[in-house]
Amino acid sequence: MLNKIQKAAVLALLFSGGIAYAQRVVSDFNQDWRFFKPLNSTYTLDFPNGQDLKLGMVDLWENVNLPHTFNKEDMQKDRNFFTGDVVYQKSFTPDARHKDKRIFLRFEGVGSVAKIYINNKYIGEHKGAYSQFAFEITNSLIPDKENVISVVANNQARKDVIPVNQFLFPIYGGIYRPVSLITTDKTQFTVTDNASPGILISQKNVSAKSADIEIKARLNTTETTIQNAVLETSILDKSGKVVASKKENVKVSPQGTTYIIQNLAIKNPHLWDGIRDPYLYKVVSQLSENGKIIDELQQKLGLRTVEIIPGKGVLLNGKKYPMYGVSRHQDEWGYGSALSYEQHQRDMEMMKEMGVTTLRLAHYQQAPQMYDLADEYGFLVWAEIPFVNAVSYQESENAKQQMVELVKQNYNHPSIFIWGVHNEVYSKTKDEQVPVLSRQLNEIAKTIDPYRFTGAVNGFSNVDRQENLSTDVQGINHYYGWYNGEIKDLEAWAENLEKNFPQYKVFLTEYGADGNMDIGSEKVEKPKNVVSGNWFPENYQTETHIQQWAIIERYPIISASYVWNMFEFAVPMWNRGGVNARNLKGLVSFDRKRKKDSFYWYKANWNPQPMIYLANRRDNIRKNSTAKIQAFSNMKNVKFIINGKEFTPKQGVNNKHWVLENAPLQKGENLIKVVAANAKEVLTDEMTWILE
Repeated sequence: MLNKIQKAAVLALLFSGGIAYAQRVVSDFNQDWRFFKPLNSTYTLDFPNGQDLKLGMVDLWENVNLPHTFNKEDMQKDRNFFTGDVVYQKSFTPDARHKDKRIFLRFEGVGSVAKIYINNKYIGEHKGAYSQFAFEITNSLIPDKENVISVVANNQARKDVIPVNQFLFPIYGGIYRPVSLITTDKTQFTVTDNASPGILISQKNVSAKSADIEIKARLNTTETTIQNAVLETSILDKSGKVVASKKENVKVSPQGTTYIIQNLAIKNPHLWDGIRDPYLYKVVSQLSENGKIIDELQQKLGLRTVEIIPGKGVLLNGKKYPMYGVSRHQDEWGYGSALSYEQHQRDMEMMKEMGVTTLRLAHYQQAPQMYDLADEYGFLVWAEIPFVNAVSYQESENAKQQMVELVKQNYNHPSIFIWGVHNEVYSKTKDEQVPVLSRQLNEIAKTIDPYRFTGAVNGFSNVDRQENLSTDVQGINHYYGWYNGEIKDLEAWAENLEKNFPQYKVFLTEYGADGNMDIGSEKVEKPKNVVSGNWFPENYQTETHIQQWAIIERYPIISASYVWNMFEFAVPMWNRGGVNARNLKGLVSFDRKRKKDSFYWYKANWNPQPMIYLANRRDNIRKNSTAKIQAFSNMKNVKFIINGKEFTPKQGVNNKHWVLENAPLQKGENLIKVVAANAKEVLTDEMTWILE
């Protein structure tokens, strides 16, 4: 039997054309757009009448579906990419069934400044490529007639919009994330509160015995009188059983916003325990009038506690949690940032395969689907705004806006445990722009959400810089052995941290090295020029990760660490490592088709599923008759077989690293195998090296 909540949802879906919660209809609005891009970026569009955008008899419009970016090719090749005004248009006729309803447009991401028009009438502007935004268009639509929606998008770097440049990563232009058309009753959960979900769910006093849940609802109405309504919130477990509920009468004022707080409690809750058990409840909030549901929202709820204890690490629900971390940029070769849900999910599956438990979504708010997936997969997430790389002294207001949007839009995700306020921006004193703005951003995050940590990141090795001391946690980006020093210097840094800053909560938020999979090398050598050189062999990246992960796991003062980066990504201003416009620090190729040796190193260390992998297979052209051969495996009793002869390796930097020194090679082809067995299975891997 269906309960009343389930019945209402079924009926709503039967009688609507989109995703519906009672009287709210959320419709896909991504098909049948048209797109215009000028021939050069100096062409400015205050607002074009779309019907007149023609050159002689040649129609310059292109038919597109969303998501769409006009930079999926040029930004991935070199610095000669287009930025400037472009136009998207879509015609639609409002559904006659929605005549007395309210209608909104919600954009999940437009790069970077968007101006919205309905029938040539200006509706509003949004600044920032990475956060969602929503506008009400009810009063600008013509009922029963075709209406034209126009979006003028511009992805030029601006001093008043973060990020203020395109040096570390590109700002892809266009409506590169989905758009929804939302239809509601005149009385509703607010849609336009920084595109937040309409209810904010806080959890308090969480334990295995009980949990207190606070629901903050924002209600509004366009009726001319106070609306007498009923607000009912229920929490359902995975089976659909109601485990807690609260029902109360509310008066929704036609003036301003009506704020309602509901408190619920769950006995013996099933906790969200990260990758160990990412259990999710469902929160259903319904607004009713005269016994009829007029609006409904559904949100996930994962009950958990997160602690960070210097010297011990991160505790999830009171138990030590393995912080196996990577960072991720949202672009892909041939697609730019216009990715589908399936592409986001595939990225998460690759991380899961490697054994990832925590994810830094850098350096900006990413697609809402990524946070949904993190909830489902059980990844702890560091979420941040793009106050990154450079300071213009004109970005303060936009940074604050994006901080509010990040927190409000993603407040209900149990996976998020830190709000990041900046990355690698600097000042000389505590009184200058970065420390002052960072304190303000921290205050915004803490005011909206006092229950999560905040974090700030710098690229220096010292943890007492003024830019990083305004937040609960500080991240250090440092590439020992790449931009300076030697690979092993990470250990001296960790020892200093342990000795002199034992009470600091510190994460190693970036580390690693570039590695070109198409450049093999017999010797492990650091490239001579890591800024403009073209020779970045993969084996140096592999060696960096082998040594540095072994250091990280020995020093719990490093509470968490994040490999930079899970995937290669575009940097149009760069020409390094033999591939133009590319950051090669990823563990997986830009097109997601090839995994580097380092990927398998972390898989051996992080994923308990039995595996074995021979490293350096692309360093297959050899000149020396003896060689070091290494394998990565989380199994015991590992054996090497070289040209039919068996050898017993020694353990290297840890018990996942198997090394055979001075292995003999013969002229020509050498078949190298590795074998490991346990009580259930035998695993093998093999490769061929050629001795010239």
